Amino acid sequence: MPTRPAFALLLDVDGPIASPETRDVAPEIISLLLELAGAGIPVVFNTGRSDEFIKRQVMAPMIAAGMPSNLRIHAICEKGATWFTFDANGAGGVHVDHELAVPAHYADEIRELVETNFDGHMFFDETKRAMVSVEQHIDADNLEYRDAQQDFDTAAMQAMGRLDLGVERLDVRQPDSGESVDYRVDPTIISTDIESVELGKDLGARRTIELLSADGIEPAAWFTVGDSRTDYAMADWLAENGHTVSHVDVRPGDGIPAGKPYPVLTAKDLGLGSEVIHDRAGLAFLRHWRSLLG
Repeated sequence: MPTRPAFALLLDVDGPIASPETRDVAPEIISLLLELAGAGIPVVFNTGRSDEFIKRQVMAPMIAAGMPSNLRIHAICEKGATWFTFDANGAGGVHVDHELAVPAHYADEIRELVETNFDGHMFFDETKRAMVSVEQHIDADNLEYRDAQQDFDTAAMQAMGRLDLGVERLDVRQPDSGESVDYRVDPTIISTDIESVELGKDLGARRTIELLSADGIEPAAWFTVGDSRTDYAMADWLAENGHTVSHVDVRPGDGIPAGKPYPVLTAKDLGLGSEVIHDRAGLAFLRHWRSLLG
């Protein structure tokens, strides 16, 4: 018979877990993740980040904090294109869906574009295996970065056009031209991802269910956690596939989508003010879930 924990956590990393300003994870968040996982609550990361980022910013601190030897944590990275499992001894092999990778010659052009025109605000993420991503320098001003990001995103789409690769921009409503679209440009508050349209937090949710099923685990319910509108896709997929789910939005200022068939929670549901967002809200919910264990 499968193990059936009361709930499981499917967590975006940037925002809910890692600070978008420093990219670091607070020690208390690490401690709470270990407590919840050690109590039998499945903890799975579902992120656009690379496996190297998760190993450095999440896995290493969890191991250093005293990760139990019998604990296994799954990490779905690059929005489902890569995934791996880690324990107290470190990371296992990284699985890569190469069919979902952006062409290497396009990645080379974007690397040169960043180095030539945008290196004062952003850098090319060399750790990605399938996506092409650029990210704000930590010491860059975010408002200045967001201005530069607009120009970069336009140039990235133009490069796709020159190379005859169908692309759409996720944050801009565009008329349906009837043309096939293979890739999309997905800007966030600190980065831009260029990725296969097959990738997404819904794919990450599907891979999560497959991994936990292989472990003999079938959670009775789910909490998904994110800081952007695209993160709702993991709760959407779980709900559409018969799972009980609630979604936690740690940055609801962009607006909560209407008509969702599941509860949407924010820091206000814990009695906190609207200024509690990102990893501060993530920490508050981890404290709340830890309290449910008694």
